Amino acid sequence: MKNILASVIIAFALTLSAWATDVTVKISDVHLCCKNCVTGVEKAVGEVHGVTVSVDKDAGTVSLTGSDAATVQKAANALVAAGYFGKSSDANIKIVADTGAKGTKVQSLQVKGVHLCCTKCVKAVTEALDPVAGVKGNTATKGAKSFEVTGDFNDEDVFSALHKAGLAGKTE
Repeated sequence: MKNILASVIIAFALTLSAWATDVTVKISDVHLCCKNCVTGVEKAVGEVHGVTVSVDKDAGTVSLTGSDAATVQKAANALVAAGYFGKSSDANIKIVADTGAKGTKVQSLQVKGVHLCCTKCVKAVTEALDPVAGVKGNTATKGAKSFEVTGDFNDEDVFSALHKAGLAGKTE
């Protein structure tokens, strides 16, 4: 009888400890210039059931916590889909953007899905793209769903620059 009781207690304790081991990832270098950026992150991640989000605007970090890695990965994917990008603190949680870039030289590129809630976001895009070899300009504006990048440049370089600035997007 004592062995059965001990087994039940041990099984219960293991179950509780398994429940208590949530997965948390910190995503750093995310573009979070204003309250609207923070709200955009919270809204995007809030649509993923079972994940909580904590945003530190000043540090440029987003912490995602969920019951398992698959759920947290869904939240990270939602973050990218909402136009944000960053670096994951957990090698199991990937921050991946399917940009559609082909690694070819282009003179014009339509980019969509970049978070552009305010003039600071637009400035971040311009500052990210200005140093890209061959980029002559862009048409990003506050609230735009898409914009054009012009010049003579490698399309992958545009997305690499946006990612370094904490922004995601893809070809239109």
